[in-house]
Amino acid sequence: MQRVLGWAAALALVFVLAVPSAQAQDTLAPVQVVQKIADDLATTIGARREELRKDHDKLIQEIDGILLPHFDIDYASLLVLGQSARTSSPEQRSRFAKAFYNSIAHRYAEGLLNYTRGNVRVLPFNAELNDKRTIVRTQVVLDDGKTVAVDYAFRKSSAGDWKAYDVIIEGISYITNYRNQVAAEIKASSLDSLIQRLETQGEKALEGMEKRQQGGA
Repeated sequence: MQRVLGWAAALALVFVLAVPSAQAQDTLAPVQVVQKIADDLATTIGARREELRKDHDKLIQEIDGILLPHFDIDYASLLVLGQSARTSSPEQRSRFAKAFYNSIAHRYAEGLLNYTRGNVRVLPFNAELNDKRTIVRTQVVLDDGKTVAVDYAFRKSSAGDWKAYDVIIEGISYITNYRNQVAAEIKASSLDSLIQRLETQGEKALEGMEKRQQGGA
């Protein structure tokens, strides 16, 4: 996954960690969901790049507004917790989901400022759409023109709309990758310690953005 760090990782990882919106959404096919997000990010960031570069709270707000309706942090975080989800309390699972999302969203938000239209090519969907789960395939175009395969796993929610829950970068599942890291850290310390670290990690990421902005002013 290291080859896709920067805005590409920002896009991929923030994609699958957004919280589902409570508002009803028009039902879109999974490939339409990915294309809409790519288009909305390009339009918003392209038109307001300098403004958002100076206002990080607004940047987070805009990213959340585009992503939140389409992704399932609760299901994704349960998969990441793995066996630890069985022994954790509802409060711990809720805190972990929020902290995990914020730690990644805040850490990679700055990278999304470099996102432009055409950075992501959503490939045509040629397979038969499964009633419950499916994969949307894309190609991320890097700065040097090379492409990286980034696939998104979707499942249909109980409300009947499609939510993304996993991203596979060059064949490596984000869920599997982070599950191994999380399991090791919980074994070495505890779930509460992990949650606390993630909660402070997001705050530190925003502080770092502010310092870099001030240093470049």
